[in-house]
Parts: sequence; structure tokens; C-alpha cells
Amino acid sequence: MTSSASDLLSRLRVPVVVAPMFLVSGPELVVAAGTAGVVGAFPTPNCRTTAELDEWMGTITDCLEAAGPLDAPWAVNLVTHSSNRRLGDDLKLVAEHRPPVVITALGSPAPVIDTVKGYGGLVLADVSTVRLARKAAGFGVDGLACIAAGAGGHTGHLSPFAFVSAVREFFDGLVVVGGGIADGWGVAGAVAAGADLVYMGTRFLTAAESMAPSNYKQMVVEHGSDDLIVSSGVTGTPASWLRPSLIANGLDPEALTTPAARDYNAAGDVHGRWKDIWAAGQGLGLIDAVEPVEAIVARIEKEYSAATSRFPAR
Repeated sequence: MTSSASDLLSRLRVPVVVAPMFLVSGPELVVAAGTAGVVGAFPTPNCRTTAELDEWMGTITDCLEAAGPLDAPWAVNLVTHSSNRRLGDDLKLVAEHRPPVVITALGSPAPVIDTVKGYGGLVLADVSTVRLARKAAGFGVDGLACIAAGAGGHTGHLSPFAFVSAVREFFDGLVVVGGGIADGWGVAGAVAAGADLVYMGTRFLTAAESMAPSNYKQMVVEHGSDDLIVSSGVTGTPASWLRPSLIANGLDPEALTTPAARDYNAAGDVHGRWKDIWAAGQGLGLIDAVEPVEAIVARIEKEYSAATSRFPAR
């Protein structure tokens, strides 16, 4: 593990990344995460234009710098699939604002490596299979974000434990794992299994600071894992969706057909196409209220401490 990766871990209250969530993660959530002591992240397609992305990254940088040097690092998530025609422009802004961590998704990390490492940032690659993890590791990434079964949005099929074990056979960099982990007990289990960090998306979807509409947050509060369906019929990639939101949009959860081509073009109408079709992961059963990020992190920290204190006794 590099010294910069070790430095990142040393600055965290608990080893958690608030995962970048489509149309949910924004500057307020990222800043709240950083001041609470965990990594905050957002996907660039959440900004309709590069001008808005410029504004968001400037706001996050200014707010975290003003809050003090002890705040956790922040991350930006870039879709590197060939359909994202805005990638080049977004990458120029990354070079300008220098986010400490850049997470690539739905494509090769190769396009961002030189830019991010050039200013001393860390590159993490979202991967959903061991094959993709090996390919990403071959490009020289600093970390792998292993998207396992149970994750909200675009998801994997391996259990978190199996995924971490397989990746640790060939990779000694940062390993982040996500998939149905929604409390400090789960974070401790993932770390014990070999992960360095845990992705938590759904757990923070209902945070007061998230951009999710109030009825989206309420749907997460009111429903459990039996109300989820994994389908590639929305984006072309398997993802975990809230069944009630599909039905509310006139879609039959049992009869979704996969689109002919995947399309993650940030400059297109992704906001219009997907804004009312809502994703969630298997951790939603633990969520029973809308509350601030600080309260969520404090609870995770208490659970994590209780979990890790069991190890020496055993």
C-alpha cells in the first residue's frame, strides 16, 4: 500500500466511503461526510454541465478546507464507458480541482491514470467481477472498489467475503468492498476479511444532506430487501432497483428487457430517463428514519467499536 493510501486511512473516523450515488450525492452530502470523518463521493453525471461540475468541486474544496485539515478526503466518480462523451471535459476539471480520490466506473481506469497520479491523487476502479478486478489492477490503480451482491444501483453477484478473498490473492493495494453493508458490525467484518474500506450507499441515501427526493427517502425507510429486484432492464447493466418505483413508472418488474446498448452519456438526458426510477441496496432494512450524516456516522462508529472489541476476547 502506498504512503498516500495509508495517509487516507489514517484520517478516517471509521473506514467508510459514502458511495457515489446517481442523482443522490451532491456537495452537501460530500462535505457532511468529510466533516463527519468518512470519505464523501459523488458521480460527475449528477451535474448536468461541466460548468456545474466546476462549481460543485470548487464548493467542496472550499468548504472542507475551511472546516480544517482533519477532515476526511473526498472523491469524485468518473464514468469511463465510451458512451460518456463528456469524460474529457470532466477530466480537465479533475486536473484543475485535484480531488484526493478519483473512482472510475463502468469502463477502464486507463483514461484517468496519468492525470490523477500526476497531481498525487489516488485512483480507485469500481469492479463487479474478479476478471475486471485483475484488468483494473493491471493498469496500476491504487485501489479496487469491489461491488458485491447486495449493492444498490449497479451491483455484482459475488458475496463481499468471497470477493475480498479472491482479490487479495493478487492485489495488495486499497480494497474497498460494498454490498448490503449498512452498520458498523458489517464494516468490522469486512475489515477482518481483508478489506481496507467499506462502500456505504443506501445507508446514506436517506441522510438529511442527500439530494434524494423526500418520497424516495420515505420509500427506503418503509421498505425492505424483499422489495428489491436486480435487473439490467433499465441501464443495460445489472442493478438493484426498488420494485415500487418501477411499478410507479409503469414498468413491469418481471418483464423488463435489457436495452440494446448501454448508454451512460453524462451530456444526455440521463436525468430525465432515470430520475424517478430508484435504486437501493440490501441494507435498507436497517434504515428507519431520515437523519443527519453526523448521526449516522456516530452510530456506525459505536457499532464498529463494539464489534472490534470482541476480537481480542476471542
